Amino acid sequence: MQRRYPYQPYFLRICPQKPSDFRWLFFFADEFSTSAYTDKRTALPWGILQKVVRNMSLIVQKFGGSSVKDRERLMAVAQRIAAVRQNGNQVVVVVSAQGKTTDHLIEKAAEMMECPPKREMDVLLSAGEQMSVSLLAMALETLACPAVSLCGWQVAIHTNSTHQNARITKVDTEKIKDLLEQGLVVIVAGFQGVDEKGDITTLGRGGSDTTAVALASALKADRCQIFTDVEGVYTADPRLVESAQKLSEITYNDMLVMASMGAKVLHDRSVEMAKEQQVCLEVLSSFSENEGTLVRGIRDGLPSMRGITADRTVIRWYLPHVTLEDASRLMVELYRHEIRPDLTEQPAEQQLIFTVSGHSEKAVEAALQKFNLCAKRDDNWAKISVVGCGMHSFPNIKGQFLQALEQSEIPTRGCWLGERRYSVLVPREKATKATEALHNLVLRYHR
Repeated sequence: MQRRYPYQPYFLRICPQKPSDFRWLFFFADEFSTSAYTDKRTALPWGILQKVVRNMSLIVQKFGGSSVKDRERLMAVAQRIAAVRQNGNQVVVVVSAQGKTTDHLIEKAAEMMECPPKREMDVLLSAGEQMSVSLLAMALETLACPAVSLCGWQVAIHTNSTHQNARITKVDTEKIKDLLEQGLVVIVAGFQGVDEKGDITTLGRGGSDTTAVALASALKADRCQIFTDVEGVYTADPRLVESAQKLSEITYNDMLVMASMGAKVLHDRSVEMAKEQQVCLEVLSSFSENEGTLVRGIRDGLPSMRGITADRTVIRWYLPHVTLEDASRLMVELYRHEIRPDLTEQPAEQQLIFTVSGHSEKAVEAALQKFNLCAKRDDNWAKISVVGCGMHSFPNIKGQFLQALEQSEIPTRGCWLGERRYSVLVPREKATKATEALHNLVLRYHR
């Protein structure tokens, strides 16, 4: 055979059926030109051919509700996805419900009954993501970018049967891989799955982040990108603190603590799964092309402060009369529902004081009712947490924190110092001022 080009070809032997059925592909690196030859002149499947020729990556992208809240933003997201595919990559997209859709659906349920069945709530709330994926697929089609939308049960994303807070147990990848081989962008509804009975389940708060990580792990994706309304992970919320600095990278452990303490950029369960499965996350902005923050496994170095968070939803619970046995039973029940209360105050004998985030309110009330316990709630506080490694290593760090707050005339109530965080309660209306005051210390000890 006389070669048409003076370049040395690369040879790839691909055996799709049996050892005797060899296919040869000759391609020339100078201009991605291809000519496929076999003894039967059989063409290679598009997905295999494109991946070989362009050395494509498999990328999982997740877009939150604010990124797709209206037609303008949907089209912007579609253009970003189409550009990634145009560069020769396979793309799987996870999308949340548009804007406040989930809140509106909850309101509609409340119009029908005070305490709707959790199973029916899952069926209702999953409709928000289903609408988003179909609209995004349409947006991509207008850009001549072929796409297909899938609900959680169509993938299928298998979960346990804990409605409204389900855990992913397994992800089937056969259907997604088949669609990718056909050259399609696959758009998956976040936040939802299906249990062994075939019932729709939802993954709880921040479930779309978890969906993206689970898919990236199952598909062995080259990248998992989480798009938000900020350009990465910062030392503080950049919308509230002007001096906040963007981190180029952060460890799983630090990100997990920041997420659990109120940082909204990632959900703690998704970071926990990423750490377990060793999925490197890239946090980016939906509205810019700037580099973001990598969340990955990095060894802790010298003691350092990484960032500060503020949880304005925190509720302080006070039990004035409780036995040690009842207190233990209550804590076990909360942990069973994956609620981690903070015991930031030292109460008197036969008293219990703890704080939890506001999204756990109903679970706490149910636990108190289960054990017939009386508690007083206080919604007037916010929890400020400074996150880092080796927090005990800083000289008199607790005193420095309290002094900074005192100088800013911010009263405090209860505090907790651990190896990776310092937390303190401040009046809710002073949360931003407290964050700014302690952020200066974060920058001083940031490495």
